[in-house]
Amino acid sequence: MAGHSKWANIQHRKGKQDKKRAVLFSRLSKEITVASKMGGPDPNMNPRLRLAVQNAKGASVPKDNIQRAIDKGQSGGGADYADIRYEGVGPGGVGIIIEASTDNKNRTATDVRSAFAKNGGALGTTGSVSFNFDQLGEYEFPLEAGTPDEVMEAAIMAGAQDVESDEESHWIYTAREDFAAVGTALAEAFGEKVEPKSAKIIWKPKVNVAVSGEAADQLMKLLDVLDELDDVQNVFDNSELSEEEMARLAG
Repeated sequence: MAGHSKWANIQHRKGKQDKKRAVLFSRLSKEITVASKMGGPDPNMNPRLRLAVQNAKGASVPKDNIQRAIDKGQSGGGADYADIRYEGVGPGGVGIIIEASTDNKNRTATDVRSAFAKNGGALGTTGSVSFNFDQLGEYEFPLEAGTPDEVMEAAIMAGAQDVESDEESHWIYTAREDFAAVGTALAEAFGEKVEPKSAKIIWKPKVNVAVSGEAADQLMKLLDVLDELDDVQNVFDNSELSEEEMARLAG
């Protein structure tokens, strides 16, 4: 899920962590393989690979797994993948953006369309939902990076647009075109001892859609199904739930 959305928190509280962890490791490894195949095995010379490796480390993917994924891309393993974006509307009128990496566009389109159709949603055309989102860079840093004020100051000095902090992490947002430069500046500001948990380009909602009751139940199921599709890399949505609704769904 995007950033520290309420849906991400619900997914976390629901459990199934072993399964989710396996899906995440597979997804991160796939991105490393694709990046290695497209741009070479040296992270210092391949920005996409550098970002993929950084995210894998942030998710505690073992070093051996990371190296195997890089080697797989260099040995010709894996297919030629294409990056595709799908957009649709879920239960309650919630906008959903899906980013996929696939070697079979027809299969992926069928899977995504079926997920929407079977769970109260409707797949739309490119641009039908994304106008309600901003595409931004997002860095998630652990709390030990500093106090909210300290992180805010460092982020502003680095050229970031916005900072949010909660009880789990600091979230730093950048313009898409400034993503790499801000990351370099943050690394200098925080030092080697504090690395980001994740660093990625996201779709951040401009407007959130309140959802509750049966629509929230259906939406949660749809997001679960989409998130578990083999070709899907990221799922973003603009749902907003009350604390009471979150507690109900999590319980």
